[in-house]
Amino acid sequence: MTNNDIVQKLWKMADVLRDDGISYQNYVTELTYILFLKMMKEQGTETTIPEGYRWDDWVSKEGLELKSFYQQLLLDLGNPEITTDRRLNMIYTNASTSIDEPKNLEKIIKDIDALDWYSAKHEGLGDLYEGLLEKNANETKSGAGQYFTPRVLIDVMVELTNPKVGERLNDPAAGTFGFMISADHYLKEKYDDFFDLSPEQVKFQKEEALSGMELVPNTHKLALMNALLHDIEGRLDQGDSLSSNGKWMKGFDVVLTNPPFGTKKGGERATRDDITFETSNKQLNFLQTIYNSLNTNGKARAAVVLPDNVLFVDGVGEKIRQDLMNKANLHTILRLPTGIFYAQGVQTNVLFFERGTVDKGNTKEVWVYDLRTDMPSFGKRTPLIHRHFEEFIKEYQRDDRLKRKETYNAETNPNGRWRKYTIDEINARENTNLDISWMTKESDTPDYTLAEMLALMDEKSQAIAASVSNLQELLGDVEE
Repeated sequence: MTNNDIVQKLWKMADVLRDDGISYQNYVTELTYILFLKMMKEQGTETTIPEGYRWDDWVSKEGLELKSFYQQLLLDLGNPEITTDRRLNMIYTNASTSIDEPKNLEKIIKDIDALDWYSAKHEGLGDLYEGLLEKNANETKSGAGQYFTPRVLIDVMVELTNPKVGERLNDPAAGTFGFMISADHYLKEKYDDFFDLSPEQVKFQKEEALSGMELVPNTHKLALMNALLHDIEGRLDQGDSLSSNGKWMKGFDVVLTNPPFGTKKGGERATRDDITFETSNKQLNFLQTIYNSLNTNGKARAAVVLPDNVLFVDGVGEKIRQDLMNKANLHTILRLPTGIFYAQGVQTNVLFFERGTVDKGNTKEVWVYDLRTDMPSFGKRTPLIHRHFEEFIKEYQRDDRLKRKETYNAETNPNGRWRKYTIDEINARENTNLDISWMTKESDTPDYTLAEMLALMDEKSQAIAASVSNLQELLGDVEE
């Protein structure tokens, strides 16, 4: 039995809980509380769990006795006076159950106990848990895709930023910790599972190399579980990266992230006092915190998923883009296909940049790769896979980017996916607009789905509203 088979079985257990009115999202959180104890047993790490609360202590219980034991277990494991392990305590803090029917709880526990855990351990319990999270994100009824970045995109971003042992990595919008998990996989494969590293280096990789912060408490619990199952003990806080709680995130070598979309409620500004340009646009605030969180040794780099509006919104948006290109070398923009996120119409990009040693004039030219135009409509039937990125990866990794000439020359290849723009050409564009497109479909007309069209209209209307608001502020004190 493969991990994928086990994930399907675990997911099917959600049907058992429908009568208890438990949503798919809450089901995964509830399942995490139960799976944790079973996986700790399978990994042989139950010593972190207080005696009396381990898997074999309750798997034989039934009926009301089982339900009462489970309710008390959730309370006690979240109590720091009973549970001294910090990560265990954080996973169970404020934990509660929505399972009212004892027979449903009993069935889930017995079904989990009967799974093929030998095969699961062989493939990796961490990979099993990630598979469950991905299944949840791909299930539209769960609504979880809003924080789950496609695994293939995460892996490509990690591959191209090329993290190294000894570097400090961070994700300020950690979600389920997918970027850091992928980076850990990449490093272990690159360095032979850390076999040749010194004990000090191994300790650094486990305890300090990978970090992040996640705002949503339940998602933070999933991230903690994910980190624990991958033997990662780096700092993973629950809180708002755009508040003072996020000011510890400084001096990183690599940042990999997909910040949440939208604006803060009520037009509120970020509460951090080290953000240069005030705005209610969360992506613009995250972008500022990211490039300012990179160290200035000339080697620090980032890959960030951002929606189109970050590239073209005027006013403070233009100032932030200019600040980014001054402080960092924004060398590549990857225009992503539509339909790869839960919100089907959202149009996004990956910005790749390197922080400079000085804060002026770091961007000389920007390469843009269009992976959006004339591409399939991605979704469940046509999943995004690594093959779709192969040309981009090959050209991105060229030592001499001038060799791209045959792929970006506008005269000889007018519909080529690569284009290069000098900083002078970008500065000459209205509002320093980086939302650059040139390719056309064979029909020469965009082929949007209804959902994509509505989302595009909403995005453009938000940009117009923001521009009107900025204009009103500028004219506020002007008398007619």
